[in-house]
Amino acid sequence: MIGRLHGTLLAKTPPQLLVDCGGVGYEVDVPMSTLYKLPELGKPVTLLTHLAVREDAHQLFGFATAAERDAFRALIRISGVGARIALALLSGLSVDELAQAVTAQDSARLTRVPGIGKKTAERLLLELRGKLGADLGGGGGTAAAAAGHGDVLAALLALGYSEREAGAAVAKLEPGSGVDDGIRQALKILAKV
Repeated sequence: MIGRLHGTLLAKTPPQLLVDCGGVGYEVDVPMSTLYKLPELGKPVTLLTHLAVREDAHQLFGFATAAERDAFRALIRISGVGARIALALLSGLSVDELAQAVTAQDSARLTRVPGIGKKTAERLLLELRGKLGADLGGGGGTAAAAAGHGDVLAALLALGYSEREAGAAVAKLEPGSGVDDGIRQALKILAKV
């Protein structure tokens, strides 16, 4: 497995790069978020990579951050989501925005990305629920809070509140509140409405 590339950036032809590493040119597909962070041509570049080995091809994908690579790996594990869809998602949304969409179960945010339909968005939200915050969030405390808030949102939806009502209540929760406390706070917030 190729985990990292460090070399000279030779060409940018979105979504693909050509990186010279010791005389060998690697073609690397990257999301737009990584492309925007790259140096000028001829300058050194370091990318974290994921090598996808298929029967008919070996594809190398590059990322500026470990969070992007982790998000990509989580996405391609989902049935029916290939590398192209994962790259499109990471090009259209940052990792934090993707985590927020999963926490809020906001399929409309995902369907704004070209190539993502309603059914795919709903499957992504279902599959990533509970995984994204713990695995991919920005910081440990923020990720745990986001995951906890996702559980609070799920509980409110199960109690019959609409997504709009539940989402508004979850947005008003105190940071760092646990699931039980978060549900109590959200119910108090909803009772005042």
